[in-house]
Amino acid sequence: MNRLWWCATGLALVVVAPAAAQTRPATTVQQDFDTATKLDSDGNYAGALAAWQALEQRPGVSRRTLALIRLRKSRTLFQLARPEEAAVEARGGLAALPSGDATLDEDRYLSWFTIGQIAESQLDYATAADAYRKSLPLAAEPAVKLSSLRGLITTETFTDGPAAIADVARLDALIAANNFDNKTVAIVRSTESRALLNSGDYRAARAKAGEAVKLLGGLTEKTDLYDVAARSDYSIAALLLGDSDGARQYMAMTGAGRLPKGDFDPGVQMQPPPCGGEAGLKPGDAAVVQFSIRDDGRVIDVSPIYAAGGGSAGLEFARAVRDWSWTAAQTKGLPGFFRYRVRVEMRCSTAFPTPSIFTHLSGRLSAWLGDHDIDRLDLEGSDAAILPQLRSRLAAADGAKGANPLVLVPLLHGIATNRVTPTDEAVAAARRGLALLDTADAPPLARLEFARMLWGDEYDSRNGWHGYVDQATRALDDPRFATSAEARAAIRLAIADATGRHDKVVTRAALQAVADELTLDRTSPLRTAALMRLASLEARTGDVAAARASFDLSGLDEKQCALIDSPPHLLHAGGGDAFPTEAMRWGFEGWTQIQFDIAADGKVLAPRAVIAYPPFVFTKAGTGVIGGARYEATYRPNGGLACGGSSNRVRFIMPQ
Repeated sequence: MNRLWWCATGLALVVVAPAAAQTRPATTVQQDFDTATKLDSDGNYAGALAAWQALEQRPGVSRRTLALIRLRKSRTLFQLARPEEAAVEARGGLAALPSGDATLDEDRYLSWFTIGQIAESQLDYATAADAYRKSLPLAAEPAVKLSSLRGLITTETFTDGPAAIADVARLDALIAANNFDNKTVAIVRSTESRALLNSGDYRAARAKAGEAVKLLGGLTEKTDLYDVAARSDYSIAALLLGDSDGARQYMAMTGAGRLPKGDFDPGVQMQPPPCGGEAGLKPGDAAVVQFSIRDDGRVIDVSPIYAAGGGSAGLEFARAVRDWSWTAAQTKGLPGFFRYRVRVEMRCSTAFPTPSIFTHLSGRLSAWLGDHDIDRLDLEGSDAAILPQLRSRLAAADGAKGANPLVLVPLLHGIATNRVTPTDEAVAAARRGLALLDTADAPPLARLEFARMLWGDEYDSRNGWHGYVDQATRALDDPRFATSAEARAAIRLAIADATGRHDKVVTRAALQAVADELTLDRTSPLRTAALMRLASLEARTGDVAAARASFDLSGLDEKQCALIDSPPHLLHAGGGDAFPTEAMRWGFEGWTQIQFDIAADGKVLAPRAVIAYPPFVFTKAGTGVIGGARYEATYRPNGGLACGGSSNRVRFIMPQ
């Protein structure tokens, strides 16, 4: 396009002549426009933005020129990673441009294309497709038209499949009529392959992907991100055609599951989307989603690649991935190349939310803060994205004079419970939060929310559960908690869960103390939780009568009990010979996240992979491992589910 976006030549800038009494500006509007344009083309986007904003404030600038300034400013904002503002400026500028002026077509094109890029990055593919479609007739050069068509097909693939296939033909014709380089054609073929893949034409999809691989140099050891994408596309199509050997061969040449050193660990925050919802996800729906991981653990550049279940399903899976997080320590140990364009296989979750002891404590803390006019945090996104905001708000609140110190508590709680917060920082936040609540004479359960985060902190990790239980036991005599029946119950439940199979005498005593607590409300969820745990403990020792008595005292029926009871402990995993032969042969490593139910006798029911890396390699094997696992028996009067929607991960590691 010869960088025409930045060329000011030919712009008919209309400026109202200054009044005679006014001081003539040192520069003209055209000169300032040229200055802003050069700053932008040189990559000085902050300087360019300031220049565009100053131009907007100059008196006497025409409506047409102001519209052009807004369009140029939009692109600058986009480069500064301020997409929402960029989209507003682009639409505002487009609306103000005079119609019928062909000299403005390039600005119109770039603005619509920018809107498409922004919407695509936000997974608003319907808006993106509309914007790319509007940019097409404004594209003057083949390369520019190709960019719009590629964006259009990418977004139509998941919003209007038939239109995407029709536009593949247009793209093929454009390629045939022009002399594009091999890399450009390969990128186009990959785009076409995914459109065909999602339309169900796996054979044509494989052919397009194979052509892309050849154009990029074939199956060589030399690999870049374009090679990885094309080979992965081929692998997915081959697998769906039943060509598992070809699929594994091409997958092996992507490098996925074959790191030169270290591991690609699952993120600390990885949840599949729930089944149902607006997209109507079904348990049988599956998708492959691509994303990159920043140094700070945030997920960026998310896009669906393949969806069995329709385009809306693919987009819903991709939206869920945006809320995943890795710790900075995890990303530091992962080679940069393997953090870009990662692909995972996904299915929706059938699990239902299960409250825990600590959910109860957190709710009490929030309620008490609300009574003191302290608002809850309103931050959205992944933990990796939220943590910097929490730190920034905490620093600002610390610097505010005369502010209520309790405003710090939600921020400290957010930092302490954030899954990517380094341990030292989380512990320091919990200590400070507890100190503030102590000073404010907060109720026991509100303080306990912070106190329990510190249990075991002063003990060497070798002490394991012993250190945790020791400090929790001390809390029973702490005057901040000793006078509260609910606090004592919560502490004892935490002790029982920590001792578990390690010390059944301590576990039983802790649970029985909660069940016998006369001052605890008979309908308290803490008492109910203790009785459910106690019933299972009695059943495992063979005392069915005692188990039934405890269960009856809980007041729950068999369906309700799964919502409050603690998950059974894993006794042993499945078979050890589950490593897939093909994966072993190609040197793959990876992991799966398996969702399943647990029967009252501890057997696993209906295991299904909800996340797997690399896609389609370990899905069946991971399901088999969990399917053969055994958990502790749990008491249910009619032998129903002990725990529905449980989840566990299976790692597949090659022997050294």
